[in-house]
Amino acid sequence: MDTGTESPFTRLGTLGVEEEFYVVDDAGRPTAGSDELVYESDLPPVLDDRIDHELFKTVIETRTRLIEEPEHAREAVLEVRNALVEHAREHGFEVAAAGLHPLAKWRELERAEKPRYRAQLDRIQYPQHRNTTAGVHVHVGVDDGEKAMWIANEIRWHLPIMLALSANSPYWNGYDTGLASARAKIFEGLPNTGMPTAFESIEEYRGFEAQMLETDSISDRGELWFDVRPHTEYGTVEIRAPDGQADPDRTMAFVEYAHALVLDLAERYEDGESRTEMRRELLDENKWRATRHGHDASFIARDGDGTVDLEEVVDRDADRLGVDGIREIYEGESGSQRQRRLRDEAGVDALCDALQLRVQQAASRRM
Repeated sequence: MDTGTESPFTRLGTLGVEEEFYVVDDAGRPTAGSDELVYESDLPPVLDDRIDHELFKTVIETRTRLIEEPEHAREAVLEVRNALVEHAREHGFEVAAAGLHPLAKWRELERAEKPRYRAQLDRIQYPQHRNTTAGVHVHVGVDDGEKAMWIANEIRWHLPIMLALSANSPYWNGYDTGLASARAKIFEGLPNTGMPTAFESIEEYRGFEAQMLETDSISDRGELWFDVRPHTEYGTVEIRAPDGQADPDRTMAFVEYAHALVLDLAERYEDGESRTEMRRELLDENKWRATRHGHDASFIARDGDGTVDLEEVVDRDADRLGVDGIREIYEGESGSQRQRRLRDEAGVDALCDALQLRVQQAASRRM
């Protein structure tokens, strides 16, 4: 696939949000429904070209329209979510969200027949066969390719912060993994995932894309599944760290945080700030801490001197960037804590019910 020659990096601050959801039955259990919902029924106009199936027929991905102004982001997210829930109910399904559905057992789930996914299964084998993950992806527009690459490099330190706050997948294949985000480890089993190395320039990154295509390592650039990447088709920095969320306010907290970080880093780049030098192995360690401990994680400091607790990072970034959502998430019960509590106190039926999406109003809460 041609990676293109003209730069798509033309606008700063636009948004796009992609969310992956589970199709479930009326008892909240994962079930094959993507064929019927995506291909075999008439889509409501809001969902036209806004949903697609994933590897398993129980997973659907949605994407918002291009969001020109950040204050319209919640409305755009909810219009897609609400339309999907209503569309699913019309066909006898419900919709749920988490990093991993606690009762999804990959050996028992139907896989899509789409040639792209069949090719991936053939090439990757076991790691892709067990990939029942679902996440949140936030695209923030950047108006210059070199700036986008610099931002993608710099934002890497913040990705474990987002993962720790979003951790919402303690169960995989029906059992408790002991992790806050088992999704992060399951997904890292695939090639071209996890914490990327730093690239010196957007040209170097595009050269890497081209090399991966030319050597048949990937079939398209979308198969570079790193936790962050400059998206050379959309002209965005794409942040892919958070677990899936049932509560739209939690999704919006990560949209707000990602948007603020990108704009802050864009300003630093324009001011001539030097790139932070930090070994990728230390960033990997921070990601592991987030994966294992969630809200209780501490992280190797950006300057490499000691560690910093998640609470301190959240307080600092919330004040510095003027964002409220991440503080509210930190001060509340984490997704993984809530899942474990519900399962222990009320059983799996209550847990499955809690993961289901509800139709919600778009009013209130600023970006």
